[in-house]
Amino acid sequence: CYQCYLVNTKYDTFLLWNLESIPNANLNVKVSISSCFVAAVHIIAHLLNVEWYYNSWHGEYDALSMALSRLNDSGNTTYLNPIRSTTTTPNLLVFTTIAGITGVIITLALILMITSSMEVIRRSYFEVFWFTHHLFIVFFAGLVIHGAGRIVRSQTNANPPYNITFCKDHIEDWGKKKMCPVPQFAGGFPQTWMWVIGPMVLYVCERLLRFIRYIQAVKYRKIVIRPSKVLELQLVKNGFKMDVGQYVFLNCPAISQLEWHPFTMTSAPEEDFFSVHIRSVGDWTQKLISIVEQLPEGAQGPKMGVDGPFGTASEDVFDYEVAMLVGAGIGVTPFASILKSIWYKFKDSNPELRTRKIYFYWLCRETHAFEWFADLLQVLEREMEDRGMGDFLTYKLYLTGWDQSHATHVMVHADADTDVVTGLKQKTNYGRPNWDKEFEQVCQENPTSVVGTFLCGPVVLATVLSKKCVKYTDVDPRKTKFYFNKENF
Repeated sequence: CYQCYLVNTKYDTFLLWNLESIPNANLNVKVSISSCFVAAVHIIAHLLNVEWYYNSWHGEYDALSMALSRLNDSGNTTYLNPIRSTTTTPNLLVFTTIAGITGVIITLALILMITSSMEVIRRSYFEVFWFTHHLFIVFFAGLVIHGAGRIVRSQTNANPPYNITFCKDHIEDWGKKKMCPVPQFAGGFPQTWMWVIGPMVLYVCERLLRFIRYIQAVKYRKIVIRPSKVLELQLVKNGFKMDVGQYVFLNCPAISQLEWHPFTMTSAPEEDFFSVHIRSVGDWTQKLISIVEQLPEGAQGPKMGVDGPFGTASEDVFDYEVAMLVGAGIGVTPFASILKSIWYKFKDSNPELRTRKIYFYWLCRETHAFEWFADLLQVLEREMEDRGMGDFLTYKLYLTGWDQSHATHVMVHADADTDVVTGLKQKTNYGRPNWDKEFEQVCQENPTSVVGTFLCGPVVLATVLSKKCVKYTDVDPRKTKFYFNKENF
């Protein structure tokens, strides 16, 4: 339950993670679905059992089931049927026993967690998902107590000389013959806590670790309001270490003591700070930007808690000699970190840099989205040219939405040396990429390479690129192979 909200994320933030973002989240989804199925079978079985208990008490089946149901002793402890009187109904049994009450609580908690985990809820009402998912505490507490009712019972005196075959057909001899003592039953010892205590201890330790991280001081190195209402925060925290493409959770007590939001870091590991870019797309981000805008010049920002960093698929980019980086809209943020790190590695002539070619694709609906990232690409463009490595980075920007006035402006400046949108030498493309053409080009230029394809974008695009990776991977192990890595938002 915890991992659900650890990587599942805030659609109010700049980078929005889907449950499929990392492998343990995929595992979490599969385990959750399996748990729901098993819970449904468990509930149905109990409901049928309660009905059968009721019918057995009233003698609607056979003499044996009725006799077993009416077993009693002075302490009322060795019974089999939990229905102990003619006035006890199935509904009364469910809502008056430990097993019944905790079962109802567990079921309601599970239903609320399931329904609030639906994508439409996560996207539109993330707080509902976030806080409802904490019902897992109620769920596990109820699960531990659930077995204390000992409603599932087994016979305690079934050993020889007890003759079960004879006694089941001679009810009148129960307690009169040595081979037929009156059957006695007892509930099994509750064992759920044995299975739950280990994960709960780990969870508590992990929460303590996150609390320690939270109280560690975070200082602002720089605060910048970029174009298009994008807030850049450069932060410093003692002992903080990161890798490319990782993300952190941020908490601003001035806005909410409980809300934590994940943001991909746009800085490089080689820098002495870490940075995030936050676009104003929701209540929390709007409030944060509003607070920052009201700060005096040079003042520190509001208190910020930082938890992380946490890993993603993008960390593996330097394991490939050729990399295809595909960002859609705000999905470009992990690649900012990657491209910065590459720039530093080239600047320092890092011999450990294995990657020798990068193809970078960025798809945006509006021109404003390019503004804050274009500066980085310009620096990389100049750096690669100065080092005679202009072919190392091939980048293509695609504008998927424009109006007539923009088209006219582009036509007027068609002969300019730099692009009218980004100021880069590489001109912006209009429309969507022809992925077959792009993959064919990569295959032709890298006939014997292993290519890592990294996407941070929507699920639809992930499906397309995944199929292209399979299509253009050659069966000959000596030729081009594509491996797909994704982070959805």
